[in-house]
Amino acid sequence: MTEERLQKILARADIGSRRACEQIIGQGRVTVNGKVATIGDKADPQRDTIAVDGQVIKLSDFEKRYIVFHKPAHVLSTNRAPEDDTRATIRDLIPVEGHWFTIGRLDASSEGLLVLTNDGELTHKLSHPSFEHTKTYKVTVSGHPNDETLEKWERGLWLDDSRTAPCFIKVLEHNQNTTVLRIVMIEGRKRQIRRIAAMLGHPVKRLVRTHIGQLGLGTLKKGAWYELQEEEVDAMKLPAEEVVYIRRKGRKARPPRKPVTSDSARARPSSRRLNSARKSPISRKPSNNPRSSRKDH
Repeated sequence: MTEERLQKILARADIGSRRACEQIIGQGRVTVNGKVATIGDKADPQRDTIAVDGQVIKLSDFEKRYIVFHKPAHVLSTNRAPEDDTRATIRDLIPVEGHWFTIGRLDASSEGLLVLTNDGELTHKLSHPSFEHTKTYKVTVSGHPNDETLEKWERGLWLDDSRTAPCFIKVLEHNQNTTVLRIVMIEGRKRQIRRIAAMLGHPVKRLVRTHIGQLGLGTLKKGAWYELQEEEVDAMKLPAEEVVYIRRKGRKARPPRKPVTSDSARARPSSRRLNSARKSPISRKPSNNPRSSRKDH
């Protein structure tokens, strides 16, 4: 095996995320062949003796595991609840030992797909927006946001002193006082969907995450969990097909839109026109043009 950066090796050994491992190295708690390591050092885990706080790590003893969980509302996405908080945590409902990272945390009021894993490296790749990995949500908002509002949302808005990344939004259903949206995102700031929806005058009534990458909830019941098989982990690693649209949305230079004539409008339905939802398998083959098929997952 070739040499790798220490933080990557430590993350694979379930020591923590790569950022957390960098902090551990910076604190002087890691040694390589008896010598205190520094940030930026590399090692060969097959040849070198790597220790954290004096305890030698062994990658051969480490088995990567992945658990999918359907989080109900009012369950905390944390290992331990704050003092005087009686709400259940995800670890209360998933009785497995060890240190687990959460891929795609959800606020207490939100529901849907969570993945727990001891794979720190994959957690980083599926969580950091620079990798453009997707998470998909079914969101019920108050009122009926118009095309202009949804366009603003898709392009990105200023939040916490920076603009949010572009996203993909499709109207699934209009009800008397609410609208159901399908939102595909490549970043996930704290309570981002709820905060933006409120800014635009359409507060969230219900939020359910349906997919991480192309891994979907399927028929998994609320509060239920199981360990993922290899093909399901592979599906989770694949971004949703709408990532192509999101990347195009994010380009600074965009060609002007052609004027829509009455004939072309009749021939091609509006991108925001309602479309009936359907169930799909966990994994789908990405399409080159998500706009050409805007059906719900």
